[in-house]
Amino acid sequence: MKKRALRLVAAIGLALAAGSAMAATNDADVTRATLDNGLRVVIVRDTLAPVVTTEMNYLAGSDEVPAGFPGTAHAVEHMMFRGSPGLSKDQLAAIAANMGGAFNADTTQGVTQYYFVAPAQDLDVALHVQALRMRGVDMDPKEWDKERGAISQEVSRDLSSPDFKFYTQLLAQMFSGTPYAHTPLGTRPSFDKTTAAMLKNFHDTWYAPNNAILVIAGDVDPVATLAKVKAEFGSIARRTLPARPAFAFKPVTAKTVQLPTDNPYGSVYLGYRMPGLTSKDYATALVLGQALGSQRAALAGMRFDGTALFGGFFDQSMPQAGVGMAVGIFPKGGNPRPILARMQAILAEAADKGIDPALVDAAKRNAVADLEFKKNSVDGLANAWSHALAFQGAESPDAIKAAIEAVTPAAVDALAKQTFNPAHAITAILTPESSGKAVAGKGFGGAESFASTPDKPVQLPAWAEQAFAKLDVPKSSLKPVSYTLPNGLRLIVQPETISDTVDLYGAVQTNQDLQAPKGEEGVADVLDGLFPFGTEQMDRLAFQQALDAISAHESAGTSFSLAVPSAHFAEGVKLLAANELHPALPAQAFAVVQQQVAGAAAGVLQSPGFLFEQGLGKALLPANDPSLRHPTPQNVMALTLDKVKAYYAQTFRPDLAIIVVVGKVDPAQAKNVIEQAFGDWKAQGPKPDTNYGAVPPNRPGKLHVPDASAVQDSVDMAQTIAVTYDDPARFAINLGNQVLGGGFYASRLTRDLREKHGLVYTVGVGLDARRHRGTYTVSFGCDPDKVAAASALVVQDLKQMQQQPVTDAELKQAKGILLRRIPLGESSFGAIGGQLLTLSQQGKPLDAMTVAGQHYLELTAPEVQQAFAKYVRPDGLVTAVKGPAPKD
Repeated sequence: MKKRALRLVAAIGLALAAGSAMAATNDADVTRATLDNGLRVVIVRDTLAPVVTTEMNYLAGSDEVPAGFPGTAHAVEHMMFRGSPGLSKDQLAAIAANMGGAFNADTTQGVTQYYFVAPAQDLDVALHVQALRMRGVDMDPKEWDKERGAISQEVSRDLSSPDFKFYTQLLAQMFSGTPYAHTPLGTRPSFDKTTAAMLKNFHDTWYAPNNAILVIAGDVDPVATLAKVKAEFGSIARRTLPARPAFAFKPVTAKTVQLPTDNPYGSVYLGYRMPGLTSKDYATALVLGQALGSQRAALAGMRFDGTALFGGFFDQSMPQAGVGMAVGIFPKGGNPRPILARMQAILAEAADKGIDPALVDAAKRNAVADLEFKKNSVDGLANAWSHALAFQGAESPDAIKAAIEAVTPAAVDALAKQTFNPAHAITAILTPESSGKAVAGKGFGGAESFASTPDKPVQLPAWAEQAFAKLDVPKSSLKPVSYTLPNGLRLIVQPETISDTVDLYGAVQTNQDLQAPKGEEGVADVLDGLFPFGTEQMDRLAFQQALDAISAHESAGTSFSLAVPSAHFAEGVKLLAANELHPALPAQAFAVVQQQVAGAAAGVLQSPGFLFEQGLGKALLPANDPSLRHPTPQNVMALTLDKVKAYYAQTFRPDLAIIVVVGKVDPAQAKNVIEQAFGDWKAQGPKPDTNYGAVPPNRPGKLHVPDASAVQDSVDMAQTIAVTYDDPARFAINLGNQVLGGGFYASRLTRDLREKHGLVYTVGVGLDARRHRGTYTVSFGCDPDKVAAASALVVQDLKQMQQQPVTDAELKQAKGILLRRIPLGESSFGAIGGQLLTLSQQGKPLDAMTVAGQHYLELTAPEVQQAFAKYVRPDGLVTAVKGPAPKD
């Protein structure tokens, strides 16, 4: 299932109260209660959009698994989607699909989460499903045999990542003798030995109300919601829980790991054991990590002085312990040893002399500000409470804020001295290796035949049938205000009051492939690498210090952004405009970035990922199509700073720029601030066309790109398609794609490739429609001996879409998915900003999602069939495979 990286989030609310079922406490928009059976409940009202997130956190994960069976909790998570008493797997899949939102789960060391993100109108359905699955789960051995195939594919996928391979070795070395010595993923050998009875025993042991925390966030009535929770969960009996596993950490013994990687660059890691989420020192560790990862700190400085392509520090924290990791990136063919020595020296100095107090202060302020930014998402708000309560054992997210504010420079220095001991460091060097040349594919695809027929229509339970009976176009909660400034820049403002922050999203519509002179491929990459070096008035350190002073996050370039507390909106925009319109572009920095981009290009050209993408592109597109242009080391090294400046002057134009502002700001105020900062920006010459031209249909073909580091094949089956983002046919294709690939188990491709045959872990289908061209792609990952069978099923399912109309149930479900996704696109500042920016770039009205909803509502099954018959060519696909050679 999906692995969500949870971070510390939203600082709101008070302590989780213990008490009887209805002895809830309320504080502003937070309602807390503990039912008589021990289920803890937090309800956080958030009116950003008519959306709700429910997260059921079971306080059991891979820590609690039987010895020798590291993936038991992960396997139980999978089997939770195969039905429960009173709810079959087909009904569950259909319900999840009809809800249209995210319905998934993730397994970590100490917590397993099950979550819905859905329209608020579907809260009753989400709660009922969560309650049924707490009461019991079907563990049919035949169903486990099927799911074992899918989960094995997930293991193969992750083990195809060299970074994940290193991570497994790091955990084994750093946490030997404890449950943390293995990842929650599991292994194929352990799954082969796992039985359905073992999985049922794990569920029945740990999935108890008194071992769970339910978090609900969104546009809901807290009192009514709590009553629903009591009605659904109140009668579930509490259970006696076994003892938790003990953690007796041994001193870490230094070790060096060397692995090949299929990435176009190499990586150097220095890993150290750090305090965990429940430690009294966790906030100190958080501040330490942010200070070391600052753009003003020495690790990041490796990028700016040319030592490395990138440098930084990150951490992953588990309840009982964490991992702190310094990282340096080097180009293919580069020497990692100087980078490793520099990283070791930086951390040794941190241990010996401590951390610059100014960086500690900035890290604290930024960490606290980030908590406020996390309020800008309904999903993020639920994560905030889940993380604080289930993962950290804290009373509330506010407790995290208080702990951060209490951190002192002395405490940070003491932790650095304790942590960064070279005798306890795990070192890894991942060296890029070249791919074999792409070759025409032989012996895979289209060989098998399956007599698969559509499953019978699923009869939903009455409570679900009633909830999904009527389809409507949701009413948008957005009321954006649009301006066009005298210089042609378009500004869109969506006021929101959910937090004291403002997010800005911007883009300049450029296209290096169409605008860079011949022989200057890579000029845009060099330009992008120069923006972080500051402005004409401030060098990079002074510029970053100014951002830190107002707790702002900023990036400049063809895509630019700003996240800033609302009180500092004007200051933040002024800094962004200075970086965007008056970048420093210093000669010394140009030499550094030029070498970095050239070195990166050398690795990219020999990497499996590039050869896969380029090979597929050449198979789909005419020779010399501009999208096939790419930088070479020679092109990049032939550039001059004057050429980079000329490209910047030519392509950065206000009449091709769009800015979207979302947050606590008045539209008129935002217009005034943006006009003052960007109003003097002028365009020169006629406006260029930055869109690729139309292309003819491609010929069918096969392509294999060797990737020695992968154990699983990555497969794209693609073709050009004569559907653009202005073509009305896109609505019918999108709707049909939901039948094929939407709604989790309820889609045809997932049912045929995963559910029935266990060939893949996930399969996706998508239409990439642009102004003058489109691409249609089906993607999946599977073992080499399963490529032929999986690709044959894809072709079969596409042909079936052309040969007969989809069923009424499938059509209704697909419409429900797309219609219910409309409010989900308004449930975070990022989603709102991205949606408004994309619509503006495509020249569409800002209410285009509502217009699209009406199209989806009115579409018929024959119209979907006709669109697939006219535009999709099942026998015209190019099948591209990256990984081991496919087998017959």
